[in-house]
Amino acid sequence: MRKYLLLLLIPAMHACNNNATTYDTIIRNAMIYDGNGGAPYKGDIAINADTIAAMGDLGSSKGKEEIDAKGMAVAPGFSNMMGHSEETLFEDNRGLSDVKQGVTMEVFGESSFAPLNATMKKQMQEGQGDIKYNVSWNTLGEYMNALEKKGIALNISSFVGTGTIRQYVIGEGNVAPTAQQLDSMKMLVDQAMEEGALGVTNALIYPPDFFAKTDELIALSKEASKYGGTYSSHMRSEGNRFVEAVNEIITISKEANIPVHIYHLKAAGKDNWNKMDSVIKMVNDARAAGMPITADMYTYLAGATGLTSSFPPTLQDGGFGKLWERLHDPAIRKQMATAMNTNANDWENLYYGCGGAEHVLMLGFKQDSLKKYTGKTLAEVAKMHGKSPEETAMDLIIADSTRVGVAYFLMNEDNVKKQVAQPWVSFGSDEGSYNPADTVFMKSQPHPRAYGNFARVLGHYSRDEKVLTLQQAIYQLAKLPVETLKIKKRGELKVGNYADIIIFDPAKVNDLATYDKPAQLATGMIDVFVNGKLILKEGEPTNATPGRFVKGPGYKQ
Repeated sequence: MRKYLLLLLIPAMHACNNNATTYDTIIRNAMIYDGNGGAPYKGDIAINADTIAAMGDLGSSKGKEEIDAKGMAVAPGFSNMMGHSEETLFEDNRGLSDVKQGVTMEVFGESSFAPLNATMKKQMQEGQGDIKYNVSWNTLGEYMNALEKKGIALNISSFVGTGTIRQYVIGEGNVAPTAQQLDSMKMLVDQAMEEGALGVTNALIYPPDFFAKTDELIALSKEASKYGGTYSSHMRSEGNRFVEAVNEIITISKEANIPVHIYHLKAAGKDNWNKMDSVIKMVNDARAAGMPITADMYTYLAGATGLTSSFPPTLQDGGFGKLWERLHDPAIRKQMATAMNTNANDWENLYYGCGGAEHVLMLGFKQDSLKKYTGKTLAEVAKMHGKSPEETAMDLIIADSTRVGVAYFLMNEDNVKKQVAQPWVSFGSDEGSYNPADTVFMKSQPHPRAYGNFARVLGHYSRDEKVLTLQQAIYQLAKLPVETLKIKKRGELKVGNYADIIIFDPAKVNDLATYDKPAQLATGMIDVFVNGKLILKEGEPTNATPGRFVKGPGYKQ
């Protein structure tokens, strides 16, 4: 009788095993931070193909591959809300400096790599520095598809630049568009939105973007609004006219009926630090009234841009080539030297705002003969040349035939902490993604935010300074960006969403990059999945390239 019962039980046990669900991957023993800002909970996550297939207690299920998270934090992948990997992904498609911080999507903004006319294509091809690539595209969609086709580890998404469109139609001069030209610009916005752009973007302290008046920006924003897009901007001022610049972006939101996003929120220059409280109140009041306004930031006290930002944009009328010619004129050089030391209200003088040459750090040159100055201050280079800092700045731009990459020390720590704590602030590196083992990248010195911006939120500001909880930090790094951009099925650990997932050790996540030694990868990130594929395994890149062109709300097949 016992033998008979045993024979009956054996098939039943096999049937139970056959009914167990099998997934491509199961992450077990996770401390799940789902991205919504709530308390974490223990559980498992299953992945099939590119999608989260199940969550909870999956003890009876099997995975073709199983990963024991060992109680570590498991969260949705982060978005680099304002990255500049447009070129660096051509050199190294792994985006390692970002991936090692948990970034799974790069968002391109301020300008765009298209649309391009013949003149712009020639400028882009001939103006390349250490990184070389073939400019084979004309439209934004073609550029993004080219990058995806090359094979990339990270997802990518992009705005279309109002300045890029302005240059396409008008050129680089300080002129207003005619009605016909404005119609052409609107058509280019329409095309980009239908190709997958997130909205329109600009950087209003730089020419030719600087030359656009508010009514022009409203007109182009209205086009993007028709497709559900967003207006994102490096505002006209982060210094002397900081409050006025916020008022302009609020006006654009109201007039164009469009969500607006402030790039790298900051109060630049000691005389302007006290304005941050007023600006935070302005944004909170606007949000309370129902206005869709958000911002992002980097968690450092220095900004990085061109040495040309020490000069008035009006003297750059016509583009860099015209500026280069003017720098040879003794009379104009004298004007520029005076302008550099003027506390201007009609343009953003970063040289004056940071306090002068001692606070300007040289980061990148095109010419090999000038790379020896990388990592030195402008004051140090001027002393080596036996000239004034102002004369030296002009000489360096002439010699390099570029805007010359520099860092300006402009912000203070108290404001950075206030900004980090705002629930409407996400994070962007405003930098490329790099690999310190790549000799091409090591020819220039990046801002440390390229290697540490996101890890610094998790480690320094959340764990160490307790400016915000870890679950709130993850919300602002993961879900807030995709909500802002109207991107579906990402930014949250949820069944049916794409499997962009990170596993990290909250106790060990740290930024190591410094201004002296920026090319140091962050620590604490263990595994990173993009679209269900591991691109970082046990802290090491897998060289997988599952990244996709993530399209905006107006995309048409």
